Amino acid sequence: MNNILLLDTSVGSQNKGDDIIMECVRKELQFILKDNFEYTLPTHVSPFHWYQVMRGSNRLRSYAECDLKFIGGSNIMCKDLLTHYPQWNINWFNCKPLMGSVGVGVGAGAGEHTNWYTRKMYQRVLSHDYYHSARDERTKQFIESLGLKAINTGCVTMWMLTPEFCSSIPRGKSGRVVFTLTANSKHDNSDQILIDTLVQNYDEVFFWPQGMFDFDYLHQFENIDQVKILPASKQAYDDFLTTNDTDYVGTRLHGGIYAMRHGRRSIIIAIDERAREIHKSNNLICIEKKELSTLPQLINSEFETQVTMDNVSISRWKSQF
Repeated sequence: MNNILLLDTSVGSQNKGDDIIMECVRKELQFILKDNFEYTLPTHVSPFHWYQVMRGSNRLRSYAECDLKFIGGSNIMCKDLLTHYPQWNINWFNCKPLMGSVGVGVGAGAGEHTNWYTRKMYQRVLSHDYYHSARDERTKQFIESLGLKAINTGCVTMWMLTPEFCSSIPRGKSGRVVFTLTANSKHDNSDQILIDTLVQNYDEVFFWPQGMFDFDYLHQFENIDQVKILPASKQAYDDFLTTNDTDYVGTRLHGGIYAMRHGRRSIIIAIDERAREIHKSNNLICIEKKELSTLPQLINSEFETQVTMDNVSISRWKSQF
């Protein structure tokens, strides 16, 4: 029996999308995890203090000597690890036990440039032997720019979205919709347009607060009296999607992908590089926030979900283990 270290991006996260990612990571890694012993460590909070690494205790060596180490997806590869709170909360003095980690559908954060320290950190902690699974082509190119190997497998949450599965997703509008917003530091009138559009075009409107601040953000807007609010947990969202014929419309990428995994028609509103880059490679039903004037027509039309996943690349990445 081997020891497998899973770096869990949902621990300490303010975004329930990370819970969705880790559920999918565990499902896709079952071919490794099922017969081995799984350790888990967090990424959003620091796993070790520098002096624990310096002392080299038996407990710490048990993590360092794991046979395989995996990083569970998400927007983990911040372009500046010197920022005040990087997604992967590691530094030069505490990362040694994590050396040799392999990305599973990892994504590169916003920005086009990185610094010397960040490059050296990734080169130190990421595996030089295995191919990393990159969420999109932009991330693949970033990993390769570090002198490491990568395969564009798409986001791990989408690996099950085969043509056969996608063909089962309804083409026509449901009478019910669940939506998400992404909390903004200031009132965004585009979100009011989104709310108004959904209330006008659906009989029932539900809201899932995927992020920590999304519930409060929703209440900045008008026309929400008819909106029914789901509990802010992945389980509540899972239960709703399982038991309700519903569409999904929203700015939260993984809220939309999770809906598709439940066979629900989904329209994702792109607000950053995550949805945009995945859409380029994998053909999401996706519009930009500035294109919300086209949303009523899209909602009321019939369309086929035709996500395109490179299953050869996914199999190639898995086969190296």
